[in-house]
Amino acid sequence: MKKVWIDAGHGGKDSGGIGNGLQEKDIVLKLSLAVKKYLEAQYEGVQALLTRSSDVFLELADRTRKANAAGVDILVSIHCNAGGGTGGFESYRYTTATPGSIQLHEAIHTGIMREIGEYGVSDRGQKSANYHMVRESKMPAVLTENLFVDVATDAAKLKRQEVIDSLAIGHVHGIAKFLGLQKKKEESPVSDKVNVIVNGKEILGGKLENGVTYVPLRAISEALDAKVTWDNKTRTVTVTSK
Repeated sequence: MKKVWIDAGHGGKDSGGIGNGLQEKDIVLKLSLAVKKYLEAQYEGVQALLTRSSDVFLELADRTRKANAAGVDILVSIHCNAGGGTGGFESYRYTTATPGSIQLHEAIHTGIMREIGEYGVSDRGQKSANYHMVRESKMPAVLTENLFVDVATDAAKLKRQEVIDSLAIGHVHGIAKFLGLQKKKEESPVSDKVNVIVNGKEILGGKLENGVTYVPLRAISEALDAKVTWDNKTRTVTVTSK
């Protein structure tokens, strides 16, 4: 079982970036929950653990301490940008990142840009920085900055559910690629048609509804070589040999 730590940045008293009616802490929580939902629903053998699943505050040290103690395979810290930008998506690894972090970074960044490109989101690139979440994590770690809350065009996108879904799915695709996850097999739909055989003759058109098999009277008549009639008034089926 592969384990993924999803870290929704900020929370509680720490709102993160603010702009255009948005708070970073709310957007990244919504996005993190969607990543967990899609990852576990679409892929086999994976579990997503969350730093937070509600609007609570945690110190940075507590976040990495919990992730390291959980023995997860990778960590993804999810944020939104703000302050002095022109909009777009960017992602980060540590300044002296391990080969695993570099590979994870490439997979997630590529996966996200592939999903959100249709919305006109600019690619600000793959970068490195001395951020706590990627520095203190003992496993491959990446931090994503999912658009700017204080740039009007980006904020308008973040208010659209389809954009949040695309960002989440982009994260999931990158995680799955890095971990080599296999997609769950889709179950074949159960047919409501029933095969019925009377006196060695197969009756076509049988149907199962709520556990009851329904077969057309005409089909029964032909199979039995008999006359079958239905009296709606008395609700009686009569079978008469021909």
